Amino acid sequence: MARDDAHFYRPAEGTGLPHDPFNAIVGPRPIGWISTVDAAGIRNLAPYSFFNGFNYHPPIIGFSSIGWKDSVANAEATGEFVWNLATRALAEPMNATSAAVAADVDEFDRSGLTAAPSREVTAPRVLESPVNFECRVTQLIRLADVDGSEVDSWLVLGQVVAVHIDREHLVDGVYDTYGARPILRAGGPANYAEIGPDDKFEMVRPDDR
Repeated sequence: MARDDAHFYRPAEGTGLPHDPFNAIVGPRPIGWISTVDAAGIRNLAPYSFFNGFNYHPPIIGFSSIGWKDSVANAEATGEFVWNLATRALAEPMNATSAAVAADVDEFDRSGLTAAPSREVTAPRVLESPVNFECRVTQLIRLADVDGSEVDSWLVLGQVVAVHIDREHLVDGVYDTYGARPILRAGGPANYAEIGPDDKFEMVRPDDR
């Protein structure tokens, strides 16, 4: 039903609400759990809530960092990163890797996760994660507002050059999204969502009928 009494605001003037709803409305969002190494080989692992896939062939994914953080600096320095699927079982160690720590702190060691070698890139994979995308950077873009002024955010896009999938989540050769129980960022100060088998529904596109 159309409503003419909706809460209205212009973001530049404030929301008029106790908490900015933007992150909650644009969500739940996949988590960009990004592993990198710097030029000296020091490992880094951090989650980003602004993440998604942007192209099918070739597969291109991207994450956006508010502020020039280690993941962005490392991706620029090496031209590589790895995306690791965050699941309900890995929620706590994933959250531990979001802590603001010095660049020389190894989040793999800090969170108790296993750094596994990748096949095509130098950055390690999270062995406990059921899916890993090895990526090479295709673009690194500083975001800008409508006036053309640069903002303190960087979008890192990368082409997936190698994929690792736990065979447990391949059912007759088809990846089972729900069986892996991925978690997503749902806005607010601490809200997440989990996707499981009970959340599934099917809808055929009109052109495929």
